[in-house]
Amino acid sequence: MSTSTARPVLEGFRIVEISAFVAAPIGGATLAAMGADVVRIDPIGGGIDAHRWPVHNDRSLYWAGLNQGKRSVTINAKTEAGRRLVRDLVCHAGMCLTNLPLPDWMSYERLAAVRPDIILAVITGNPDGSVAVDYTINAAIGFPWITGPVESAGPVNHVLPAWDTLTGYLVAAGLIAAELRRVRTGHGDHLTISLADVALSVSGHLGYLAEAQLVSEPRRRYGNDLYGSFARDFATADGRRVIVVALTARQWNSLVSATELREHLAELEKRLRMDFQKEGDRFGARREICELLEPWFAKRTLDELRPLLDPHGVLWGPYQTFQELLVSDERASLRNPLVGPITQPGLGGLLATGSPLVFAGAERLPPRPAPTMGEHTVDVLASWLDLTAPEIADLRAQGAIDS
Repeated sequence: MSTSTARPVLEGFRIVEISAFVAAPIGGATLAAMGADVVRIDPIGGGIDAHRWPVHNDRSLYWAGLNQGKRSVTINAKTEAGRRLVRDLVCHAGMCLTNLPLPDWMSYERLAAVRPDIILAVITGNPDGSVAVDYTINAAIGFPWITGPVESAGPVNHVLPAWDTLTGYLVAAGLIAAELRRVRTGHGDHLTISLADVALSVSGHLGYLAEAQLVSEPRRRYGNDLYGSFARDFATADGRRVIVVALTARQWNSLVSATELREHLAELEKRLRMDFQKEGDRFGARREICELLEPWFAKRTLDELRPLLDPHGVLWGPYQTFQELLVSDERASLRNPLVGPITQPGLGGLLATGSPLVFAGAERLPPRPAPTMGEHTVDVLASWLDLTAPEIADLRAQGAIDS
């Protein structure tokens, strides 16, 4: 819902981001998409991820995607003037998000001495502050040993940096919580969060830790089967693949009705002495169930499946590549208001995404491009710190900002 008086939900929320990799940038992008003024500070010329793959025309799509809606300031923090600028900007905003090692001059204690209600959020790899990244955390937590085809002999790494993204979203929530606390009490906060703790927390919530403690046999790989329930991929007559999911008895009964295999499945239940209304029994009989379903799907094309499955409310969908997603109308993904066109400097016209959160009483911002490196340096120094043109020129002469 958008009205003439509605404003983005985080309008007036200011934060400095000093970051690299994924977790902190996605945290900042999450806040920016809700209307926060996120100013990213980088070294002159860009930081370690300014050219990270995927790239196009020598421009990082990775950097562009993770920094949509932010403003960019570049500062040479190797100079004393540059260090003063960084501290002044952080203290002006009153909030800073980083996942980079903090020098002594940027410690919470030094910042709080200037602004007692400062909020500093620091993302680390491990809770003791030692270095780790998403992929090393995932290796240590156990998921590579239950990921991949059943016949895999070694660990299988994931593609999605799950712990980075979850940490980024969680730190955004943590910063909003810290701001609410500051409004109530006037106190600042030194918020810390590690990728390892996020991975451990999620593993605990999903029962993996309890299972490892209580069940002597380690969890095995199950390929594309859904552990403890029923879900599988099936090939169609036109060479596509679809996923079918039956988590509940209703979803299972919908699948049975749509495929007209009730009698065959009833015979299978009787032979195996199982009840397919139960998730565990569907999982236990997954191979035999799939032997009945595979020929049914193999006889039909993707287009022929829709009128057979949809009226029954079957939970299913096609597998798509990202390229196929762009040209597909499946589930109207690209007609979603979340997605919109932007013009990204150096890349041209692109599809981008805004915030997936929808607040009934606040404006939903459309997707916005990422800034060019250092694009807003002068504007931010002038508007946040009230620096004059001669003062900015002097900073250039000192090498504190880009000339």
